[in-house]
Amino acid sequence: MAKDRERIEQNLREVLRFLGENPDRTDLVQTPNRMLDALSFLTRGLREKLDVSTDEGLFEQGGEDLVLLKDIEFVSLCEHHVLPFFGHTHIGYIPDGKIIGISKIAKVVDHFSARLQVQERMTAEIADCLFSVIKPKGLGVVVEAVHLCMVARGVRKKDSKVVTVAWRGDFQENCDQRQELLRMLGCS
Repeated sequence: MAKDRERIEQNLREVLRFLGENPDRTDLVQTPNRMLDALSFLTRGLREKLDVSTDEGLFEQGGEDLVLLKDIEFVSLCEHHVLPFFGHTHIGYIPDGKIIGISKIAKVVDHFSARLQVQERMTAEIADCLFSVIKPKGLGVVVEAVHLCMVARGVRKKDSKVVTVAWRGDFQENCDQRQELLRMLGCS
């Protein structure tokens, strides 16, 4: 493992050299090490086990009222450019006898965002995971993000946001429920 790390850090030094930098410059000597640590942290979801299906995070709950968790912050890495995209995830569901602890919802978002990712797949993965764990009547996931591959390079559109939505269960069929969730998010 240490040998792999040394080899990767040496390759990152070569990337710096390719970019026109001097990797031996005082301020850059530790940069390959920090780059590798940052990339490891930002992709930790590939290596960490997601544990949200335990009984300790699920609670019996009657009723059919909408549960909405807004503005769950996330940072992910675009798999096409390895540049960050970041924003908020909003999750609403209608329980069917069980609710999940709200911290578990945030853990699911963190897990699927902490990897090389595309927003469309991340949205679906969050929805599929929560739908299989909570087994609600309906579930909606809305993700809004700013992509640095759009902002800092290429077309350089600083005010652009990408919004993706995934509907599961009753939300797939019931337009009124979808509209209510979007209204509560201020989207309609």
